Amino acid sequence: SGSADKVSVFVQEPALASPLGVAVLDDRLIVSQPPDLLAYTDKNGDGRYEEGVDGREVLLTGFNGRQHDHSLHSVTAGPNGQWYFNQGNTGAQFTDRSGKTFYMGSPYQLQEIAGRRSDDGHVWIGGFLARMNPDGSNVTVLGHNFRNSYEQAVTSFGDVFQSDNDDPPACRVSRVLEGGNAGFASADGQRSWGADKRPGQDTPTAEWRQEDPGTMPAGDVYGGGSPTGVAYYENGALGEEWNGLLLACEAGKNVVFGYRPVPDGAGYKLERFDFMTSNKEKEWAGSDFLGGKPSGELKTMFRPSDVTVGPDGAIYVADWFDGRVGGHGTLDEGISGTIYRVAPKGFKPAVPEIDLGEIGGWIEALRSPSTNVRYGGFVRLKKKGVGAVSYVAALLTDPNPHIAARAIWLLAQLGEEGIAKVTSLLDSDNAMTRLVAYRSLRFIGHDPSAMAKRMAVDPSAMIRAEAALMMRDLPYEQSFEVLLAVAKGFDGRDRSYLEAFGLGSEGKEAEVYAAVSKELGGPADGWSEAFSWLAWRLHPAAAAEDFKTRAGLASLSDEERKRMLTALAFVKSPEAVGHMIELANAKEFPMKDLAQWWLMNRKGNLWKSYGVDEAMKARGLYDPDKVTITAVEMPPPVAGAAAMPEAAELLKLTGDKTKGQAAVAVCYTCHKVGDAGLDFGPDLTTFGRQQPLEVILGAIAHPSSDISHGYEGSRIVTTDGTVVTGMVLSNGDPLIVKCMGGVMQTIPKGRVKTVEPLGRSLMYDPANLGLTPQAIADIAAYLRSL
Repeated sequence: SGSADKVSVFVQEPALASPLGVAVLDDRLIVSQPPDLLAYTDKNGDGRYEEGVDGREVLLTGFNGRQHDHSLHSVTAGPNGQWYFNQGNTGAQFTDRSGKTFYMGSPYQLQEIAGRRSDDGHVWIGGFLARMNPDGSNVTVLGHNFRNSYEQAVTSFGDVFQSDNDDPPACRVSRVLEGGNAGFASADGQRSWGADKRPGQDTPTAEWRQEDPGTMPAGDVYGGGSPTGVAYYENGALGEEWNGLLLACEAGKNVVFGYRPVPDGAGYKLERFDFMTSNKEKEWAGSDFLGGKPSGELKTMFRPSDVTVGPDGAIYVADWFDGRVGGHGTLDEGISGTIYRVAPKGFKPAVPEIDLGEIGGWIEALRSPSTNVRYGGFVRLKKKGVGAVSYVAALLTDPNPHIAARAIWLLAQLGEEGIAKVTSLLDSDNAMTRLVAYRSLRFIGHDPSAMAKRMAVDPSAMIRAEAALMMRDLPYEQSFEVLLAVAKGFDGRDRSYLEAFGLGSEGKEAEVYAAVSKELGGPADGWSEAFSWLAWRLHPAAAAEDFKTRAGLASLSDEERKRMLTALAFVKSPEAVGHMIELANAKEFPMKDLAQWWLMNRKGNLWKSYGVDEAMKARGLYDPDKVTITAVEMPPPVAGAAAMPEAAELLKLTGDKTKGQAAVAVCYTCHKVGDAGLDFGPDLTTFGRQQPLEVILGAIAHPSSDISHGYEGSRIVTTDGTVVTGMVLSNGDPLIVKCMGGVMQTIPKGRVKTVEPLGRSLMYDPANLGLTPQAIADIAAYLRSL
């Protein structure tokens, strides 16, 4: 009909200001309202909150970011009966109902607690994902160091998928590895990814630290955007062929992405397609990654914010109607939005009438397509205990493996009879059945040691990785046999497997390396690819000399040598500093510049107490008193130059891409175009492919009106009056500045007088480059053809 049959207000109160999550779980309404996670209980079931009749409590508090979209997001129910929630990188400091306090700071906000160890023994950074009991107790952090993930989709197998956002071309859809670090900030919580971006790294690699040991695979990194809600479809009205569909809303690109996650070693292969979009032409506008300027075109107004599966089996997508997304900006004065239903043609929506007063209704609820309905069945069947075992066990033979998996999780919590049925599934021929059985038994703490030893030699890489994760909080003596077995099963390629092994080795890396090296190592020049990766991930002090040796081997690939240099840079020891200085000073070493970059980067953090400055000065590598600072100033606009037309006027010109290919050479001093050019400004190959013609024209003609996020300029004045303009990559000592042409300068902190925003683009005005309106049209035509 185009309008809702019924709209009612459950609660309205002054404390509610831009809450970013609402969940209905049985008779409770959970609202994510920073600094609190609120729980309302509708005791009389009338669908509205009445003070003095219904319940209201602050379940948890301490979430930073009130009126900020990087704060507390939605709560969802998992197949184990727990609640899952997440927070963006405004951070948090909260205490759960078990008395454990958690600290999540980052360079973005709550810097004062960044790097502080939480009561669970781990350091958590920035945005995070956690699960807890419904009463707010036993919080377990499942992943961290996100930027701003809006929601998590928890499958009945126990896997967690999410999306995460950043304005440069690095938005991602990922599977969350338990305890995994996404890499947005440094592991100590002190530095942004830009401060650690190595020479030659592209933004997606640097932003999610994909070349650093200790970060989980980023999954599908699809570029600029504004990812929001996610959901996982397991059964319902769309038909069996759609079971196992991951959906991810992308408001910046007017689309709901679809994925069919396929097990791939210890991880999942994620191949993206457009499930639902208003913009097949991909001519986006109004998003931060485009500068935020709206186009006014109808197809750019679809801003999907959330997606879910209803109790009727249909998929529901919520959007708001706006020309703008991001930057806390809205242009829609009408406050309009839509809820779309996606179902087969001829579908007649009807919410099943489930009798929650008897066990048959509870089983029906557990089979529901809707996560929230399933939760209601789960809690009632769990309360029934042993009396529910036969009913739940009947679902084990369901042809839909997701429904069978729900039964496994529940049976493990129904006493000894249920546990026995789950234990028998450890012999299943189906790897996913075995995996869920292991996970459900591990969750209740059933014989973890014996299970782990069995899992560590399972034919399934995903199960062996799970065994490694079980070892994370155990001492070396109780874990080395399992971790050694897992190491022996590594194929030298599977990064999810490798990171699970690394997480399981946390806090005991040196001992684990000694055991693994004894079995799989040997002389540095004879390491296998698999052992080389294992050593890189553990990077103990004992391996520092071997890392140096392998970095210097001309017989190895450049990629392997660079990886060994990275491993050396992650070793916290004075010997590692000495080895890096030796490489930086070696005339024939092809990566000596990168070795020196590592020394400059590490001297202010990991190697701060090892006298790097003095050692570099002694070897003639860096002396802050003798640093030559080159003045780099932006030229003033050309006097008397005619004003450049707006993009709308430039659109009227016909661009010649052949002439544009020649004219684009003027951009090479600051931009990559294909294999040509320098890495200073945004890569124009990607920019040309992703942006509509009008955006490209506007960016060249009026560079200061639309500065890409992450490319803001600064003006540095030194104590002797030298002016340097460029991008500040590190605010440490020295200040590291990337200048026009990709030139890196290091300015000792003591020689810095002021650092101020430049207030304009680092890109020269067209007149400075000798570009006419026609030349701009030609270049834009060429870039669009790439």
